[in-house]
Amino acid sequence: MSDPKQDETFKVVDRRLFTAEGELRPDAADEKKQRESQPVSAPPAAAPPPTAAAAVPAEATQQVLTTDAAQPKPSRGFESLVNFIAQNAAMVLGAYPDPRTGQPILDLEGARELIDMLDALRDATRGNLAAEDDRLLLDVLGSLKLSFMEMTKAAAKAMKEKAQPRT
Repeated sequence: MSDPKQDETFKVVDRRLFTAEGELRPDAADEKKQRESQPVSAPPAAAPPPTAAAAVPAEATQQVLTTDAAQPKPSRGFESLVNFIAQNAAMVLGAYPDPRTGQPILDLEGARELIDMLDALRDATRGNLAAEDDRLLLDVLGSLKLSFMEMTKAAAKAMKEKAQPRT
């Protein structure tokens, strides 16, 4: 009796554009030409036909169609990462008390580093996030930066009052 797993075969297709020497593979160039020669798909039937004044070149139509299809989906993992960093930043900005002492923690330098992490995350993911994820990251950053600014002003005021001699 023949084992069905042994009868299965698969084919490996190399889709890299360049060879190990860094030269463009001939079959990759052929694939690119084939993709370019394919007709642009028509817009959905529900869309009204463009007027002569608002005519859009075919390249722009193709770009719009491909960007809609390529929109990333919201990620629960990304949301969890942003919330994790944001909660830690809020904690060091005094929003949560220290469980051991019951006193709020104020670490402005730590908060600045966590906010900078979120800024770097936003820069690194710009254009690759779902609209909801981008909006979440922007809202969290705005809120944290505002809180950081308020806490910095309050700390500076407290230091100034503490430094003034009593009369």
